Amino acid sequence: MSIKANQASEITLPPKDLGWGTVLNFLIEKFNRIEADVWRQRVTDGKVHWFGGEVISASTAFLPSRRLCYYREVAVEPVIPFAHQIVYQDDHIVVACKPHFLPVTPGGEFVNECLLERLKRQTGLNDLVAVHRLDKETAGLVLFSADSQSRPLYYQLFAQGMISKSYQAAALLPEPMQKLQLPAQWQIKNRLEKSTPAFLMQQVPGEVNAHSSLTLVDKRAELGLFELSPHTGKTHQLRLHMMALGCPILFDSYYPELLPKKTGEPDYSQPLQLLAKGLSFVDPVSGVRHQFESNRQLQSWSIGE
Repeated sequence: MSIKANQASEITLPPKDLGWGTVLNFLIEKFNRIEADVWRQRVTDGKVHWFGGEVISASTAFLPSRRLCYYREVAVEPVIPFAHQIVYQDDHIVVACKPHFLPVTPGGEFVNECLLERLKRQTGLNDLVAVHRLDKETAGLVLFSADSQSRPLYYQLFAQGMISKSYQAAALLPEPMQKLQLPAQWQIKNRLEKSTPAFLMQQVPGEVNAHSSLTLVDKRAELGLFELSPHTGKTHQLRLHMMALGCPILFDSYYPELLPKKTGEPDYSQPLQLLAKGLSFVDPVSGVRHQFESNRQLQSWSIGE
């Protein structure tokens, strides 16, 4: 028996019908890694409907730009054996700290085991929406909107660069860096674009679209602790900028080399050593300056303390 998502996923149909004719044909082509018979069964079972709630059938016509809802399913869903924490909550926002390995929102093999669904169950707030994302492999602070009326104001904080984010990372230091006086600082500016496979990024020539400040703040022999401040928000930006420095983040399975995906349970003993440590911003509703900090520590660094 498959596991069904508690919450529907949404998609807006393209503005033009490119020959699909029906919603079902569009879904089969759009999500071609899912067997066509699976989509047919979902439609038959009433698991696909328009945003207003009207269930579609196999013959429902494609309607350009309409919002569609569907329920994702997986055969087996992993359960991540680490707790999250709510750092702050008011009528408008929730700030939570997620563990490594837990996704922020449903995706891939995860439908209900994610930070968003955990928080909905814990708080009873069904209209929670993540205002930004962290990679599943990254631990740390995530901001959620709890009120649809004020939600655009919090999205604007990120769109207008009015929120400060700080991270910590641990990496092996090349020999010359092991002799640097602390703190040692770098500004990394380059252009990042999608690579192959599409979930990876790469540095390419061209106009700068990614900028980070990297600071080596402590070291123990060949291991270094970095504080990272991203000034832009490209996918995997900090992971690539640490690699550009010659210090790939410890236990990174994507960079500098994509490691084969392991079957079964993840290796929980080696989480990516990247932590979203701080969020700072002026609340657009209350005018209060918030400064949130995670009390988590990077495993590789805390072991030596």
